[in-house]
Amino acid sequence: MNEHTERESMDFDVVIVGGGPSGLATACRLMQLSKKSQKEISVVVVEKGSEIGSHILSGNVFETSALNELFPDWSAQGAPIKTSVTRDIIHYFSSNKYSLKIPNLFVPKTMHNKGNFIISLGKLCQWMATKAEDLEVNIFPGFAASEILYNEDGSVAGVATSDMGIGSDGQKKASYQPGYELRGKYTVLAEGCRGNLGEEIIDKYQLRENSDPQHYGIGLKEIWEVDSEVHEEGLVVHTTGWPLDNHTEGGGFLYHAENNQIFLGFIIALNYSNPHLSPFNEFQRWKHHPKISQYLKNGKRISYGARAVNKGGFQSLPKLTFPGGLLVGCDAGFLNGAKIKGTHTAIKSGTLAAESIFEALSHESIGDLESYQKKFQSSWLHKELYKSRNFGPALNKYGTIIGGAFAFFDQNIMQGKFPFTWHNHEPDHKAIKFSKDVHEIEYPKPDGIISFDRLSSVFLSSTNHEEDQPSHLKLKDHETPIKFNLPNYNEPAQKYCPAGVYEVVMEDDNPKFQINAQNCVHCKTCDIKDPTQNIVWTVPEGGGGPNYSGM
Repeated sequence: MNEHTERESMDFDVVIVGGGPSGLATACRLMQLSKKSQKEISVVVVEKGSEIGSHILSGNVFETSALNELFPDWSAQGAPIKTSVTRDIIHYFSSNKYSLKIPNLFVPKTMHNKGNFIISLGKLCQWMATKAEDLEVNIFPGFAASEILYNEDGSVAGVATSDMGIGSDGQKKASYQPGYELRGKYTVLAEGCRGNLGEEIIDKYQLRENSDPQHYGIGLKEIWEVDSEVHEEGLVVHTTGWPLDNHTEGGGFLYHAENNQIFLGFIIALNYSNPHLSPFNEFQRWKHHPKISQYLKNGKRISYGARAVNKGGFQSLPKLTFPGGLLVGCDAGFLNGAKIKGTHTAIKSGTLAAESIFEALSHESIGDLESYQKKFQSSWLHKELYKSRNFGPALNKYGTIIGGAFAFFDQNIMQGKFPFTWHNHEPDHKAIKFSKDVHEIEYPKPDGIISFDRLSSVFLSSTNHEEDQPSHLKLKDHETPIKFNLPNYNEPAQKYCPAGVYEVVMEDDNPKFQINAQNCVHCKTCDIKDPTQNIVWTVPEGGGGPNYSGM
């Protein structure tokens, strides 16, 4: 009996891959429409994390616009959205000691957060999951969708979850359990940024044929408990400038949440050019700036995580539909970089997707969901992303200072109505330079008080993988890291990985590329930034990876 025939198969009307805001919004809206019309439909959400929210990481200053449409009475229903933004501060760090506060008058409108809330996106997703279950959505956490299933005509038929209990030697262990086939009339890919199934679908159906490459950043986040004397609930702080140079996009955030907690983090665009740059270490030294460290002294770090984020914006959106399904949320790339927000856009994309699918199911017409693309084009989501379309390319083209000045003029004066659209056609991995052509970067050792090392940070993420399983981090060519990347780029995986997964170690006086897959926090940076695109991120056994609490 082959592996395929061993699998148990379950049939649904709609299969949703990913229990984040876009996937849960899709599920909830589908069932709302089902209840309203009294038309029975079956919906399943499959989530690779051990529970809903365990793989969710975001800043997060939340705009409620899309949730207002999905659940108008979200407050009365107990949504974990409590902390209103009281004021914004934006600093330009000119050095490790000095800064300039940018007057609100010169801040792009998209960065004003009046009316928004500081939230834990993980907790919001957990709440949305309870709403979905109340609506009779089937939710399967701890199952990693590892394979797309296809019909004979080439359309998508659903997904298969990964087998459990395969040893690192590829053989079945005593604990072996075959995966499940989840088959649906429609499949919704809501895996988040750089979803591996989404990338397969985009390539197979050439969905990026008329769009720019997607562009990315890596976001690193910590949660701290701090003294009440320095805590100001509702305060939102953003920074730009040091420790990055003018040609490296990125910046920091520090949000004062409830219960004397501060959410702080750093985002660096993955089109940086210096292979010696370490996003993790840039984040750690950023925390030592007086404008940041003033809040952290006598505080306690309680959580850490990292995740890639989309930043390509409007120009990088692929075609949203494919035979048998569609893309929602960050699997498509709906994040609005000018606002540094993607949750409300993810929720809106999910509701639009649900309405398109429900119409098709009602008419019993199984085909390409072109109405989803049309619904998007006539929605406020399209209008919002179009207005912000030049933000990312401006920063890439002109750097932080001039690009930021353009963003102010574009958003505040021109209202996003310039009669041109800039593009960035270079994939992020191609921006990296040879190590001999750039300066080395010396990072200070962590002090264990404000700054920390990677392994102690990974410990706080509660990351765990079954060690005796095949590595989910694949190399297309096992010789490339040492023979090409090491002499040309000093093997940058050692630096860009925020979890210490990749190392070059000496074995019998020869360098060896070592992969510590059990440390992986599923950020996907390696899949994006490797200069030869030699590393392929795939899903491990379901339930593996980080177990974030309140991120």
